[in-house]
Amino acid sequence: MMPLQAPPAETAPAPVPPVRAQYGWGYSGASGEGTGTLNLLMEPGSGRLVAELHGLGERLLLLEGDRASGYRLQVPRQKLDQRAATLAELPLPFLPQVASVEALLRLLQLGEGPGVSVLKKDAAGPLKLHWRGRDPQGKDEQVWLNRKRWEGGK
Repeated sequence: MMPLQAPPAETAPAPVPPVRAQYGWGYSGASGEGTGTLNLLMEPGSGRLVAELHGLGERLLLLEGDRASGYRLQVPRQKLDQRAATLAELPLPFLPQVASVEALLRLLQLGEGPGVSVLKKDAAGPLKLHWRGRDPQGKDEQVWLNRKRWEGGK
């Protein structure tokens, strides 16, 4: 007779490791044109996001926070310092609107999002992305992202 064994304990899914990414960006819109660097730290499990947009020798945008405590967006040139409970509530200048860190990851890993197209791919996913949309005043704007570095994630 076989001894009784306890059923195997259910294991939680392994947490998704944080993603660190760097992109070169180009922007064209009613407010002008520019180029620079976008640095990202994304943690899908907690919804943590740190995004820094640099250009013209300065930080143009800082977005940081997580799902539990909310998000803060700072755009010094526009004198914007805004907090919100979700990413969807924040106006993201220079970037397509995303509702969550997971949506931002899908945009960057798969090229999924309104107005987003993949211009070039490699084995890791989209290498060059293009977004065409409208600014808060309804004027056309475009952003190009070129992946420079990608660490972590699935």
